Amino acid sequence: MVLISADALATALASDRPPVVLDVRWSLGGPPGHATYLTGHVPGAVYVDLDTELASHGAPTDGRHPLPSVETLQAAARRWGVTEGAAVVAYDGGGNLAAARAWWLLRWAGLADVRLLDGALPAWTAAGLPLSTDDVTATEGDVTLRPGSVPVLGLSDVADFASSGVLLDARAAERYRGETEPIDPKAGHVPGAVSAPTGDNLADDGRFLPAAELRERFEALGVREGEPVAAYCGSGVTAAHEIAALAVAGFDAALFPGSWSQWSHHDLPVATGASAR
Repeated sequence: MVLISADALATALASDRPPVVLDVRWSLGGPPGHATYLTGHVPGAVYVDLDTELASHGAPTDGRHPLPSVETLQAAARRWGVTEGAAVVAYDGGGNLAAARAWWLLRWAGLADVRLLDGALPAWTAAGLPLSTDDVTATEGDVTLRPGSVPVLGLSDVADFASSGVLLDARAAERYRGETEPIDPKAGHVPGAVSAPTGDNLADDGRFLPAAELRERFEALGVREGEPVAAYCGSGVTAAHEIAALAVAGFDAALFPGSWSQWSHHDLPVATGASAR
C-alpha cells in the first residue's frame, strides 16, 4: 500500500509499535522547512531535511538533487529512529510533493512498509488531530539499507527509454512545452516524453485521486499494464510523487533522478511544444 489516512495513522501511533513518522516540509526557494515544522507537526514526527538527507550535491551536470549515497541515507534513517522491520509514514505541508521523495528513497533502499499520509498535514488537522511544536530527537535506529529495490534510469538510459516506453514529465505543462524555464539552462522536454503534471494526480484537498481515476488518467497518457513506464521532473523530487500516483493506480515505474536539471546541463536534444499524445 502507498497511502495511510489521518485516522489510521492516529490509531497506529497509539499502538504498541507505532510507525516512524517523517515531516519532510520543503519547497524550492523556501521558507525553511524546519522553522515551519516547529510551528506544528504530527506528534512524534522527526523533521527530515530534503536537501541534506534525501539528496547529494555535485556538479550541475549531475542535476540539482542526485540520489544520496546509501551511507548518507542510512545514517539519516537511523537518526530518524528507523529500525529493522519498522513501518514509516512521511508527509509534508500539503500534497506530499516533497514527502514522496522520502517515500521513494526508502522503498529504493529496501524498506517494505513506507506510506504517505494522504492529504499530508492538512488532512491531519482537518481530522481534528493534535499538533506538537517540539523538536523531536528519536532514539537511534539500527536499520540496514539495501538500495536497488525499485528501478532507476541513468542519463544514458533515458533517450532509448523514451523511444520504447512511456516517459512521463511530471513538471507543469508550460515548462514541458518550453514556454518558461525559471531554473534550468534550457526550456523544453526530453524528446518523446509525455506531459503529465503531477499536481493533476491530486484532488482539491491535496489527497490523491481515487485509484480508478488515476488509472484512467495514466492509461489516457499511454501507460499500459506490463509495459515500461518512467517519470522525471525538474530535479527528481516531484517525479517521485508521480511514481506514487502510478503505484496507487497499479503501475510500477522507474525514476530518472537527474531529471531535467541533469538533462539540460548536457549537450542533448531538447523538444518543445505540446505533447504528442
